[in-house]
Amino acid sequence: MFLAWHEMRHEKGRYGLIIAVIGLISFLIFIISALALGLAHQNTASIDSWHTKSVLMTKDANGNLAQSVMTAPELRQQKRNQQSAVVGITPTNINRQGASNHDGIQFVGLNTNEYIYQNMPISKGHRPQRANEVIISDKLSHYHLNDKIKIGLDDNTYTISGITPDALYNMAPVVYGQLTNWNHIKGVNQNFKASGIVSKATTPIKTNNAQLQLFNHDQFLKELPGYSAQNTTFIFMIVFLIIIALVVVTIFLYILTLQKRPNFAVLRAQGIPNRYLLRNTFSETLLLMLFAVILGCGLTTLTATIIPSGVPMYFDIPLMFGVATGILVTGLLGSCIPMLVISKIDPVTVIGG
Repeated sequence: MFLAWHEMRHEKGRYGLIIAVIGLISFLIFIISALALGLAHQNTASIDSWHTKSVLMTKDANGNLAQSVMTAPELRQQKRNQQSAVVGITPTNINRQGASNHDGIQFVGLNTNEYIYQNMPISKGHRPQRANEVIISDKLSHYHLNDKIKIGLDDNTYTISGITPDALYNMAPVVYGQLTNWNHIKGVNQNFKASGIVSKATTPIKTNNAQLQLFNHDQFLKELPGYSAQNTTFIFMIVFLIIIALVVVTIFLYILTLQKRPNFAVLRAQGIPNRYLLRNTFSETLLLMLFAVILGCGLTTLTATIIPSGVPMYFDIPLMFGVATGILVTGLLGSCIPMLVISKIDPVTVIGG
């Protein structure tokens, strides 16, 4: 470690360049990880707030709750308890009364006596007291309490009675209202009463109806439109960037090792054990990667403080720590080839040559 630190201090420019390159790659990995997590959060924030363990919907909806429509008899067949809630979901739009611009939202209809409605956090205002009152997500920041709005295909006017924090479903802000308004807003027949049943119980919902299908939490998320493809894309991007970091570290260290072969040969000739030189290269790589990761973390922290709130980034400390550890370990793997070169140095051949 002493020799590695002394060498890095002596060659500040060379090692500073390596640290800068790896640090910028680390920064890019952190930012993409935060963006991936932020977009995933926009897909599932409401689902997570419902503590969803299982979801029951119609089979022909193919796992997309917003496409499911259940009839009153189908709902009555299912045994429900305090840990389950009937929901009606539809993607639609809202606009302030008299305004021409529309905002895309997910309308979620709820029964007022079930757990999702009763446990919903309210940051401003109050829960709906009348059928034409709704609660909106705080992401709809240009709407305010008591605003009159139109929702979807419904001709009725609704009043914003409350605001709930961080309500997002499938990349869109959520507007909560009465379940009885769901079919009007969605524009479906009065025979259809809901999209499905959400349960937070660890015991799955049971059904004997062949037209209905049960999804656990992971299966439900996998079927969210675009969710799996989006996550897979970001995972591949992160993996490729880590591989690029590995290649860059390996190339830099390999070139440095070739340049220092005469020095290593002299040290070997003076009786310095090969083990010491290998340990020095490993320590040098460890210091390089530590400084690079610290630089990447610093740039990420700075970015987090200045980035606009509308950018969907979510910084999770445990995840960032895991990514940083992955970058560090990958960089250490990159020292294997230079260490192999050092182990094969023959003092007589190098000095004599």
